[in-house]
Formats: sequence, structure tokens, C-alpha cells
Amino acid sequence: MHKTRLALLIMLAGTLAACGESSTLKVSDGTGPSPRLPEPNKTLIPTVNIAPAIGWPDGAKPTAAPGTQVAAFAEGLDHPRWLYVLPNGDVLVAETNAPPKPDDAKGIRGWVMEKVMGRAGAGVPSPNRITLLRDADHDGVAETRTVFLENLNSPFGMTLVGNDLYVADSDKLLRFPYQPGETAIKAQGSKVVDLPGGPLNHHWTKNVVASKDGSKLYVSVGSNSNVGENGLEAEQGRAAIWEVDRASGQHRIFASGLRNPNGMAWEPQSGKLWTAVNERDEIGSDLVPDYITSVKDGGFYGWPFSYYGQHVDVRVTPQNPDLVAKAIAPDYAVGPHTASLGLTFAEGSKLPAPFSNGAFIGQHGSWNRKPHSGYKVIFVPFDAGQPKGQPVDVLTGFLDKDEKAMGRPVGVVIDQQGGLLVADDVGNKVWRVSAAK
Repeated sequence: MHKTRLALLIMLAGTLAACGESSTLKVSDGTGPSPRLPEPNKTLIPTVNIAPAIGWPDGAKPTAAPGTQVAAFAEGLDHPRWLYVLPNGDVLVAETNAPPKPDDAKGIRGWVMEKVMGRAGAGVPSPNRITLLRDADHDGVAETRTVFLENLNSPFGMTLVGNDLYVADSDKLLRFPYQPGETAIKAQGSKVVDLPGGPLNHHWTKNVVASKDGSKLYVSVGSNSNVGENGLEAEQGRAAIWEVDRASGQHRIFASGLRNPNGMAWEPQSGKLWTAVNERDEIGSDLVPDYITSVKDGGFYGWPFSYYGQHVDVRVTPQNPDLVAKAIAPDYAVGPHTASLGLTFAEGSKLPAPFSNGAFIGQHGSWNRKPHSGYKVIFVPFDAGQPKGQPVDVLTGFLDKDEKAMGRPVGVVIDQQGGLLVADDVGNKVWRVSAAK
């Protein structure tokens, strides 16, 4: 690249990082069952407000909620993003990052966003492995660490049905044989079904959970753009949750219009599937709230044509008023641009009140909002299978006094001892939250 052009692009990246509008509402205004939705505020230059990733200083850790404490369950990991607890208590952690996706970085905008997002700690190569952590003496620290699966392709979600371990790579769902207690799988995985991937793979993370009877698998697939700007043909099978028949591999779209669903979990009282969804960017610091919602079979949730029900996004062409008329409003907003990824319910938790009935949510943190939002773990109380009341902070303090990211929480899960595990892909740790002694 010509030096002059390179210098201009670098200057443009710096300009983007310094420009844009600011929020006029609090994060709490965009939270709850009826969030405030101001008029869109689309600017010529989008708001870019990255918290640069710096990692944790020696001895530092997040701040735990009153009545709880936090300690490192495992350290020195390589971009840990997602967690799964096996029946014997072993913890699987997906050490992963984005796969090569050259078409996603084309053009000046793509180049700039790639550089800016790299500042947030997302620019490192993917380790492409799943690591097993074992805390045999139940002291809250994993003393055994082994490479459980390797040579994967940006793995993310994991679930076990019987002796079949399913792993959602960025472009396929794989099945591996598993024997209880083993610390590594050497067998080759078999493909269950291809998932949307390729050189344009904008939201690459794929998650998987199993139905209660184990006959079906539910796979989350994010969109290939912000609001369809790469063409709706690039969105085939995306912005959706798939239902996959475990025996045959046949699949159908279970729910659609979900821009980037990540966390999925079964709400224990109602038995309904819930998901955490990242909504769209670039129409202001106060729009659009990310959300958690129950997922209806056949439901359409708006993306890209509308947000939070039937609020039309005028940027999308062509419009689709018939689909907008069917769009379902989510159950509960969790703040604009919080990048809410992790989702697990409190079933099996031994944390004290008020953390006994509800959902824990890992908020990776904003890039398209001033001031920052997210960068913490929250708890949404539930009653009779539905959210009730305002969220409660579980872990905070991921940003330092200079607004730099010492850590960024992603996946959350309850371990066999009733503690809450949190994957931190900037701090390269798994934190464990437990009741204070």
C-alpha cells in the first residue's frame, strides 16, 4: 500500500475513534420491559468509542456484588470466550477468536473497523481449541488443564447429549465421541450440518444447546452485516436460531429476525428457550438496546427491517412492511450497545439473594456508544418465568480509571459447586463468583 494512502487511512481511523455523538439517556433508560427508544441519530461518522484492551495488572480483579466474592478459577488462557460444564464437573472453555474473513474487511470502512476493533483485543489469531479445566479438590481453582480438542475453526458453543459432544465451529456443527472423565478427545469429529460461514462471516460466533429430551439441537447464527448493507442474499439462514434434528442433521429456521443471538438457555420454570441478542449499531448511542427474550417457534423479531418490535429502520432497502407487521417485541432490554453475549439461569446457583431466581448476563461492552456501556456481568431477577424488576450488578470494575479494558466478560455458566464462572477474553482468565465467606 502506498505510504501516503496508509497514512491517510491511519489518520481516518484516529478520526473515527474521536468523533461521533454522545448519549443523552442513561443505560437504565434503555433497560427493562419497556425501554425508552429515542429518535434515531444517524451521523456522517459513526460513534467509535473503544475501550483499549490492556489486561489485568498483577493482583487486580473485578469488583463482586455485596455478599459475594470473586477469584480466578483459571489464568493464562488464550482468548477464552465460552464455557460449558460437563456432568462430572469438568469445565470446557473455548479459546477462540474470529476466523479469517477477508471480505468483511474490504473497503476503507472495513479496514478502519478492523483496526479499531483490534484495539479492543479482538485482533489476535484464534487458538482454535477447547481446553478442559478440572477442580478436583473443589477449592474454586482449576488445578488441571489439558487440551481437550484442537485444530477447530473458531469454536464457540458446546453441548453434551449422552456420549455425544457437539461443538459449533464458525462454519459447521460437529459431533465428537465423549467418555466421562477423559481429559482429551483424539477422535475426529463428524459433521452434523454446515452453518453459514465463508469469506464474509460478519458475526461468526455460533452457539448450540440441546432440547431437554436431547432430540433437537438449537444453533444460533448471527447476521452477516449491521443492517443488511451487504445485501439480503448474504443473509440466507442468518440472524436466526436453527432447530437441528440430532439424528438426521435436518434443520429448519426456528426463529428469525435476531441480529446476533449468542447466549441461549432454557428458563427453568417455564421451560422456554431464551436468548441474548446484540442489536444494530450506528443510529445513536441510545439505540438500539440489546435484549434477552423468550423465543417463539416461528417468531420473527424484526431484523433488519425493524427494531424492538415494529420500529422501522429506514436504512434498509428494500423495506418489508409485511414482515414488520409480524415483528415481535423482545421481553427485556439490557441496555444499548452493551454487547450482551453470555446468558445462563440461576438454577443450581448457591449465590445469596438477590441472585437466586433469574438470569446472569455477560456484557462484553460497547464500541458504538459514548459513554461506554456494558463491561460487566448483570443479573436480571425473574418471577414465574418472566423478568421482574431492574438488573443487579454482579461483577463490575472491568474498566480502569482511564476507561481502558482490563477485562471483557463473555460466557457465563453455573459450575457444579454452585458458583458462577465468567470467561474474560481480554484478561485471559475465567473468574469464579461465589458466596462471601
